[in-house]
Amino acid sequence: MKKFRDQQNAFIAEGLKLVIDALDLGWTIKTLIFAKSALGNQAVEKVASRTVAASGDVLEVSEKVLSAITRRDNPQAVVGVFSQKYLPLKDVRPKNGDVWVALDRVRDPGNLGTVMRTVDAVGAKGVILIGDTTDPFAVETVRATMGSVFAVPVVKTTPDAFLVWRKGFPGLVAGTHLKGAVDYRSVDFSNKPVLLLMGNEQQGLPDDLAASCDRLLRIPQAGRADSLNLAVATGVMLFEIRRGALTLEDRS
Repeated sequence: MKKFRDQQNAFIAEGLKLVIDALDLGWTIKTLIFAKSALGNQAVEKVASRTVAASGDVLEVSEKVLSAITRRDNPQAVVGVFSQKYLPLKDVRPKNGDVWVALDRVRDPGNLGTVMRTVDAVGAKGVILIGDTTDPFAVETVRATMGSVFAVPVVKTTPDAFLVWRKGFPGLVAGTHLKGAVDYRSVDFSNKPVLLLMGNEQQGLPDDLAASCDRLLRIPQAGRADSLNLAVATGVMLFEIRRGALTLEDRS
């Protein structure tokens, strides 16, 4: 529940791989919970040792308890409880080629989680949440990130604080808007920091945030749908902005 997540500054992540990734990325684990069926699993025992070394608790529970914690009938055998982590807005100092996404009052946890996963996939730097948004550490959001919650810095801010910070942004601020007259594919996003500003699912960008954009862009459409899902639109924009940096070369 959000009330207790905030109270205890904590959230849960499900699955052994996610827990290992989080520990490798330096996140603080408070509690490791695992099913009795995972006893004897070397990887689980190693994670348990790392949790104890980090002054966390290790709990062995029944599958029934895991189902209650995760609200799933077939839960993962391992769940980690981690400390929440936010990046202060003042610490976002973009350099050439850096891309940040700012989301205004995003309400759907699936959308937010998918955007975070896409930000991670394209190599963008992080997400700025403006105003009254859904919780980035809600169970549904964390699931939708598929682990990217641990790799993508998240900032929370008010509209006023965002607008003050935006005045010092050293690159291009681009927003998508139904009134946008510019095709998103016609803009040169290279060799500069880029801030992509995306509006609320129902209302789009409010006037003050739209006015803060250097460019208001539009994604052309041919069918009867009058708009795209927020996460899809953000994905389309991010892959265009990062097009020059993305290749099919082996990342290993």
